[in-house]
Amino acid sequence: MIAQAERHLGLAHKGAETDPTGAYQLLYDASRKALASILENQGLRATSRGGHLAVLDAVTAQLDPPLGQSLRSFDRMRRRRNNAEYSRLDTPEITSDDVTQDMEKAKEFVVLAAKVLDQMSPY
Repeated sequence: MIAQAERHLGLAHKGAETDPTGAYQLLYDASRKALASILENQGLRATSRGGHLAVLDAVTAQLDPPLGQSLRSFDRMRRRRNNAEYSRLDTPEITSDDVTQDMEKAKEFVVLAAKVLDQMSPY
């Protein structure tokens, strides 16, 4: 899942100018997969009932403190992505600037997940 997340980041970077909404969805998906990899490593999986929010809740329960502050932007990104996916007339479009701003957060999630997984390794 970490490798998928890294590929999503690369594609999001490439598509930020031509398809900012698609790029943002890839950023969010990279973040979600990175966080979900922590759960998967423990044999856990978010169900469709809780959706993507269940991933945030489960990871926050394990990592807060000390990392709860870092995870807050994931929920903001989730809401932003949902607004784009299920937009209304008053929903602002996602711009390349939005992608650029949240690219760093998404990268942080991937790095965080890789670090946590490394620390959880039995070796």
